[in-house]
Amino acid sequence: MATQVAVERIAEVEARSAGLRKELGLIDLVLMQILYVVGSGWVGTAAKLGSSHTAFWLLAIATYYLPQAAVVIYLSRLMPLEGGVYQWTAIGLGRFAGFMVAWNLWSYAVLIMATFGVTIATNASYLVTGSTAFLSELWWYTPAVSTLSLLIVTGISILGLGIGRWVQDVGGAAHVLTFAALLVVPLIALGHGQPVSYHPLDVAAPAVTPYSLNIFGKMALGALSGFEYVAIMAGEARSPARTIGRSVLLAAPIIALMFILGTNSVIALVPRDRIDLVSPIPQTLSVGFAGTGIAQLIVPALILLLLLRQVGVVTMLFNGNTRLPLVAGWDNLLPHWFARLHPRFRTPVNSILFVSAITIALSLAGQAGVGVQEAFQTLENAAGIFYALTYLALFAIPIFGAARLSRRPSSALRVAAACGFAVTLLYSILSVFPIIDVASRQIFAAKIIVVIVGANVLGIAIYMAGQRRSR
Repeated sequence: MATQVAVERIAEVEARSAGLRKELGLIDLVLMQILYVVGSGWVGTAAKLGSSHTAFWLLAIATYYLPQAAVVIYLSRLMPLEGGVYQWTAIGLGRFAGFMVAWNLWSYAVLIMATFGVTIATNASYLVTGSTAFLSELWWYTPAVSTLSLLIVTGISILGLGIGRWVQDVGGAAHVLTFAALLVVPLIALGHGQPVSYHPLDVAAPAVTPYSLNIFGKMALGALSGFEYVAIMAGEARSPARTIGRSVLLAAPIIALMFILGTNSVIALVPRDRIDLVSPIPQTLSVGFAGTGIAQLIVPALILLLLLRQVGVVTMLFNGNTRLPLVAGWDNLLPHWFARLHPRFRTPVNSILFVSAITIALSLAGQAGVGVQEAFQTLENAAGIFYALTYLALFAIPIFGAARLSRRPSSALRVAAACGFAVTLLYSILSVFPIIDVASRQIFAAKIIVVIVGANVLGIAIYMAGQRRSR
């Protein structure tokens, strides 16, 4: 009976997705994953561990990255549906669980887009003013630039994936080029006589402390997550059952190398206590190219590429996040207003405008009364816990929802899912605490707890209202 329900739901979602344009191919999906998974800030976070970062990266890959890839490939081949993890959870764990996963994933994406607004503003400051980035210290600068960047992304999203995928592809290619520069900049600094200690393959024994475990959780779930996100737009991909899994296999080794070698570059050039967690790559490039004859030309060009990457990833996030209210509207869990498509561009325009307004409001609220670094950490940690709740459900599907699926997962896949579940739970607990000095650790933690609990209570209320509306 459960299997029959799953088959019927898959057929229903595929029928509803027929009106969406199929814009995404294999290369688009590979670049989207590189663009989305390889966040520019995580090499700075990992660099806080010093030379033991390589051991922690390898541990994160083994205990989280590979289990995540295995579960996502399995579920995307079994259920290549628009809405991705929302649909998988609704089928595997039930309608309420599916809605709460979508709600937490939506909340995560809104907050993480708000952090990207801050990051874009900070990187633009490096572009204009060099290594000092003093524009970020002006009270009006970060709110104004972050809001403008989010408004531009809103316009791109309304035009649809025909335009948005090119922005994402350009951003992915720009990100690869920027990371290539990050990998070679220590060698350039050495060639110009800078005192650089560069040991790219050095693996030091890790010290296991609450602080290092906190950063390990961020490296695992924060840095190495995201393969499931492209599946949200499966209804807009060509041959999604085949191409999503292939894109994961192609992107995975590239992503791992980018993270490990990029972190080594940050450690080689920036003192650990001076690492800019918002924009470590522009900071490292500015330091590494200082004193070279081409620094005034190449550093701004590379930071511009990084800005293109960030516009691309916000566009991708924004597109994915506006599809969650769309599919919830299909299920009558939200008003049908969210499911209306633009008559010309066939995009969920009402959902796009709603997500835009909420994202800008939260971006400005997160910046109120604190410095840029603390604002970034507050938004990022809260967003990370929302994402972790999504991943707890994702890993629970092969473990607890196997009987509801049309094909039973193997024992090896269930073990991998259990490993990913444990790492995600560790991250969720430790992310309440900051990894930087803040005015009050208690207030920092309280802000995050209130946001997480309050948002989920609101989500439950919306679900119950939707159930009454359906009846």
